[in-house]
Amino acid sequence: MRKLPIGIQSFENLRKNNYVYVDKTKYIWELTETGKVYFLSRPRRFGKSLFLSTLKAYFEGKKELFQGLSIESLENKKRDSWISYPVIHISFAAGDYTEPEELSKKIRGILQDNASAFHISLNPENTYGDQFLKLIREISEKTGRNVAVLVDEYDKPLLDNLSVNSKQEDLNRNMLKGFFGALKDADQYLKFVLITGVTKFSKVSIFSDLNQLNDISLMTQYAGICGITEGELEENFADEIEELAGVSGFSKDVCIRNLQKRYDGYHFSEGEISVYNPFSLLNCFYKHDFGMYWFETGTPTYLIRKMQDSDYTLQDFSEGVGEDEMAMSNFKADDLDLIPLFYQSGYLTIQGYDRDGHLYSLGFPNEEVEFGFEKSLVPYILKGDASKRYVLINQMVNVIRTGDAETFLRQVQSLFASIPYPEGQTPYLEREWQNQLYLLMKLLGQRVSAEIHSSTGRADCILETEKYIYIFEFKQDKTAIEALQQIEDNRYALPYENSGKKIIKIGANFSTKIRTIDEWEIWS
Repeated sequence: MRKLPIGIQSFENLRKNNYVYVDKTKYIWELTETGKVYFLSRPRRFGKSLFLSTLKAYFEGKKELFQGLSIESLENKKRDSWISYPVIHISFAAGDYTEPEELSKKIRGILQDNASAFHISLNPENTYGDQFLKLIREISEKTGRNVAVLVDEYDKPLLDNLSVNSKQEDLNRNMLKGFFGALKDADQYLKFVLITGVTKFSKVSIFSDLNQLNDISLMTQYAGICGITEGELEENFADEIEELAGVSGFSKDVCIRNLQKRYDGYHFSEGEISVYNPFSLLNCFYKHDFGMYWFETGTPTYLIRKMQDSDYTLQDFSEGVGEDEMAMSNFKADDLDLIPLFYQSGYLTIQGYDRDGHLYSLGFPNEEVEFGFEKSLVPYILKGDASKRYVLINQMVNVIRTGDAETFLRQVQSLFASIPYPEGQTPYLEREWQNQLYLLMKLLGQRVSAEIHSSTGRADCILETEKYIYIFEFKQDKTAIEALQQIEDNRYALPYENSGKKIIKIGANFSTKIRTIDEWEIWS
């Protein structure tokens, strides 16, 4: 087994210790040769930190680390190749910024560490912006070279407080604005700047002073700057694909298709370039298992909170949503339009672009994201103990595989009856129970090939197992017979009549009075 760089964020460590490296250095050449000050937004675990570390090694002139990479021949053609420049490398990735003094302590440490490294004295009585400006200017003057500034996870101090502590969020935003504002005044001393993060908050806040910042997040030529493209997968991981196929009992082609369905599908521009989640892909190769690795690191709670505060439902995300081009570039923390946030966080991806209307269409990128996000919603939508909910859902899966529709419906009835609701909430909102039912069916469907809509109409849910096809129609405060009649009238079963499987039609009524299904009819 070759050494796979799972969790390796140091380019120097990776190269010196013979880890597999997917060559991204062509992007470094293009960035450094065509511009100076950049911003890049990408989801967590997509290789932003490693890319910044690679840039650091490049600016420090560590030629030996780039042997055999695409940038080597390009750099060697320059008259002044492999020049060493001073680098200020800043990361906000570590730390909890919900406490009042945490961000201030972090910035003080960043300034002090860099000042000590270059034997520079800073006045702690000055603002952070003034200290940062002095640091950059004096480093440049001492070394005779302009400075490269590389910033990782700039938005962590904001995301930690999003929808939790607006006061601390505002304090952190103002502190970061003052700190980063120094970059504009330091322009003559700067060689290169790259700021990365998950989100790009509105320019009226942190980036209002950095009007020279070039946002490359949605540019087609940089769509593959993080993540692994299909070509990079086949070029760099042929051995791992063969090994995974052998262990899994698949052919090579089937193995690649499974990798695509599970981890591919991220689009960071309107173009055709699609990338794999590198963290999940490498873990899959290492463990020989098509697991849900991205979600093992946890779904950020700020996403759940923002979704709960909005009018969007899980069904909206599953069926696809639209977003204006301008909104995609800037996220406003107080805006209930959370689509840009979900896109930038990696839970939605670009699936189409309308040039005339300047509108993007977005949806889940792959199975890992869709199913993982649905599971993360269980304690918020189905409420109660998540582990007990998962046990009950597994029991439901086993029951529907046997064709026992009666027992399955009693389980659904019991589940809804056990969900606690806010005291005094009247009436019971239709949107709420539909969201709960939709999540339940999707979780079942991920395991038994669920389809929410049939080809001849909009049946509420169609679940397909190895031997059975269930067609569901639900009504609210009506009758089960009415629901069943709709299945017949609209001929929802027609596309499945030649499937060779037994078709089970289920009509059920949801009672807002008792907040669960109160009657059902089954035809088979």
